[in-house]
Amino acid sequence: MSKPFRASRALVTGASSGIGEAFARALAKRGCDLVLVARRQDRLDALADQLEAKYGISCTRVTFDLSVDGAGSRLRDLVEGDIDLLINNAGFATQGPFLDGDAKDFARVLAVDIGAVVDLCHAFLPEMVRRRHGAIMNICSTTAYQPVPTLAVYAASKSFVLSFSQSLWYEAKQHGVKVFSFAPGPTHTEFFDVIGETATVVGRLQTADQVAAAGLRTLDRRQPPPSVVSGLGNSLSAALARLVPRRLLLPALARSMRPLKESSMSSHRGRGSLNNP
Repeated sequence: MSKPFRASRALVTGASSGIGEAFARALAKRGCDLVLVARRQDRLDALADQLEAKYGISCTRVTFDLSVDGAGSRLRDLVEGDIDLLINNAGFATQGPFLDGDAKDFARVLAVDIGAVVDLCHAFLPEMVRRRHGAIMNICSTTAYQPVPTLAVYAASKSFVLSFSQSLWYEAKQHGVKVFSFAPGPTHTEFFDVIGETATVVGRLQTADQVAAAGLRTLDRRQPPPSVVSGLGNSLSAALARLVPRRLLLPALARSMRPLKESSMSSHRGRGSLNNP
């Protein structure tokens, strides 16, 4: 049986709710000090106060917008001390026909879901390599395994994270550092409040706590694979999506993404907690 990964201090982005909050709680239970990063100060403070009181750990709260240029180096400058676990969880999504979307929203998706992930890895990986200890978990999504109409930019950004993480897996493991992508499927978070309820959920719906537990089980493995999908049902769905011809898959996905409520059918835009659907 693998021993739990020993992280003395972990940085979690998008920590104020959903999957990020679930990771923060699970790591605090292990006695890990935390750097919690999100845009909502009140949510960060409430979570940090609770975890410090319950588990006796130290929580550094960083209110930060990851869409800014050079997010990784800026955040590195704000964080004092070593980080031996980075969980890139923060994310942004828009749903709706691409032609109806806002270019500024698309730019923000790319900045947060791609740019910040690359920047943070570049900022924190070198010190892990120097110490020959550390891990980076890039939270991906099952949307990375196929295009998704009405989530075109988001799904493509997750495909980038998947490929990027797989390359870093090979480079980092030679220096004793774990890097991998972890892909939840549909998860009970604020994401669906943002993009609207859909008629069909593709994959097996999980809770944020289930996702975090599965992610930490992967982290605890002596050498995690380059990429992992959360849950057997979601793993099978992701594998099947790769086999089905795109001309058959895309119409089916488009139908599944139609909102249940007519009022939701125009372009939904907003911040989703990551990695749903």
